[in-house]
Amino acid sequence: MKEYKIIKKGIWGKDADFEDNINQFAREGWTVNSVTHHGGSFMKALLEREKNR
Repeated sequence: MKEYKIIKKGIWGKDADFEDNINQFAREGWTVNSVTHHGGSFMKALLEREKNR
């Protein structure tokens, strides 16, 4: 079974901070499933990992 998490980068957030955030989740076993972009610099990433790891 999988579990999911959505993380956001706001308009005023820095790309480097968003990247650091994704890398931290990767160390915890999360992988990026998809990324959406909503104009400007607003982004969301859908992360997934096995629930019973």
